[in-house]
Amino acid sequence: MTSSTRDDWNRHWTDYSQAAEQNPAQRYRRELIFFLLGVRGAGEGVRILDIGSGQGDMAASLRSRYPSAEIMGLELAQSGVEISRRKVPSARFIQRDLLETIEPSQDHRGWATHAICSEVIEHLDDPGLLLRNARRYMSDSCSLILTVPGGPMSAFDRHIGHRKHWQKQEIDAVLRDAGYTPEYVSGAGFPFFNLYRCVVILRGKKLIEDVNTGPAGSASLPARLAMAGFQWLIHPKLNSSRLGWQMIGKARARSAGSR
Repeated sequence: MTSSTRDDWNRHWTDYSQAAEQNPAQRYRRELIFFLLGVRGAGEGVRILDIGSGQGDMAASLRSRYPSAEIMGLELAQSGVEISRRKVPSARFIQRDLLETIEPSQDHRGWATHAICSEVIEHLDDPGLLLRNARRYMSDSCSLILTVPGGPMSAFDRHIGHRKHWQKQEIDAVLRDAGYTPEYVSGAGFPFFNLYRCVVILRGKKLIEDVNTGPAGSASLPARLAMAGFQWLIHPKLNSSRLGWQMIGKARARSAGSR
């Protein structure tokens, strides 16, 4: 596998779109994110930035949970932007490479009151650069929720371009270096999230075929059944231990004067 293949997100979102929607780890991460995000009610007056918005699954969940919030997604892959716009027409999605230092438009500069960067920076050689450039879209004291994988890496993780899996002290350091003040960094998901990850790891390279056996990234029947079963087990109430391999952090964007 070449580096260009592992980072080809136009292809990945086409190949794995349906499997990504069915992934039980996604729902679990969203519940953790919503808890830490701290948005009340329908989200009146709230502007949420989804950094690396992918195919719009997070934005769709945000829209369902906070119908009055404004939502904007920044995504590298044009295919992800197009899928997201169809999925959540009331949100804004912009194709943007946040590894390039480009000033946001005037109406987007300092826009967000809340931001999410979920399962993105493990794909990057320079995650701090993305987080620094994303800071330009955030208001001072914007709340950022960051999730990254911890624990062992699977063959599928490598296939889709994971550079590394993270530990708490590394998350704290990259946030501070990028202009944020960490408020909470922890693991989550023990025992059943870890068990799910063990299944993924043990499946090895066969998982790549399991999750792309039909059109538009539909998974095989055994894979769909396994994911459906874990939907019941990977629940915040059943996975509250901080020994889990799902890493999550909350930080505040520092003001320009304090950087």
